[in-house]
Amino acid sequence: MQAERHQVPLRAGSLALALHLPDAAERMPCVIACHGLSASKDSDKYLLLGAALPRAGLALARFDFRGCGESTGREDETTVGTRIDDVRAVLEFLGAHGRLDGRFGLLGSSLGGFVALHVAAERGDAIPVVTWNAPADLEDLGEGGEHPGIGMPFLLELATEHGLLLHGRAAPPCDLAILPGADHRLTDPEHRREAVARSIEWFQRCFKETP
Repeated sequence: MQAERHQVPLRAGSLALALHLPDAAERMPCVIACHGLSASKDSDKYLLLGAALPRAGLALARFDFRGCGESTGREDETTVGTRIDDVRAVLEFLGAHGRLDGRFGLLGSSLGGFVALHVAAERGDAIPVVTWNAPADLEDLGEGGEHPGIGMPFLLELATEHGLLLHGRAAPPCDLAILPGADHRLTDPEHRREAVARSIEWFQRCFKETP
């Protein structure tokens, strides 16, 4: 496996990106991982993706949205729109990479999943998407603060409801996987490994259908 570090240029600043490639000589598809709010490309689950996808013959690009991790800017000045612009910039940048074959997938966690779905809808080219605990809408995001009456059972049910809503809106082919007991961040290593394995299976199936 090979790992490359890049800076994706923006009109003002740049995005830090790590690209993980299989050792195989042939060109391959690439999955772009989109992290959630106040996170970064360097959390454990994205590092796991960076190791697991190349073993399965796929490239994995993990990057920091502007204002996060090693990218420039301030997160409190970003919007959903700027995050969509960031994904567009990453897609354009990687489109010129000589080891990639031009086929891309998007994998987004939480807000990153929400952004990935918007990018996919905008493109309209059936780019494969996997989301982990993505919200169906952002109505509750602006409320802020802690909610002492809301515990883990409530949050797990809410995550399931959002998943069902997104699945119901998706065009075929689509699939819904619920990991019993998994939390929003996939903290348990076993849950995380299962999410990665299911994601790889989905991307491989989609890329096989679009050679």
